Amino acid sequence: MNEAMKLEYVQSPTGKLDDVKVGTTLYFTKTVSEADVYLFSGITGDFSPNHVDEEYMKQGRYGERLAHGALLVGFISAASSRMRIGRTVSLGYDRVRFTAPVRFGDTITTKYEIVEVDRAKKRIFNQCTCTNQHGEVVGSAVHLRAFVD
Repeated sequence: MNEAMKLEYVQSPTGKLDDVKVGTTLYFTKTVSEADVYLFSGITGDFSPNHVDEEYMKQGRYGERLAHGALLVGFISAASSRMRIGRTVSLGYDRVRFTAPVRFGDTITTKYEIVEVDRAKKRIFNQCTCTNQHGEVVGSAVHLRAFVD
């Protein structure tokens, strides 16, 4: 898709389940900074040397510190919050995968797409894919939301 055509926000005209359409897609983009990783460490308590110890990581396969995989779930949540389709709550994430390392300075684009609507149960299934600036998939998940009206 053309970069200029990538929607960053979706607003339902009515906030009703009837308006939810399979294929609706938006994108959230963020460059991962050292501050992001340290703030995430502080909030979660995850101070693994993989994220905060440069010397430790220099000795290993990646040669440098990496961002938390769970930070990508945060990006998916950010994308979800920009898809304003009605009063919904998150029921969780399925098939969460971290498929490649995310380095400090990587720009991650999260694609958030409605792939299924269960009108009987008032649930929406969203395929979420995180890619880096090289087009490599670094993470993915299915996010389940439910209407609560």
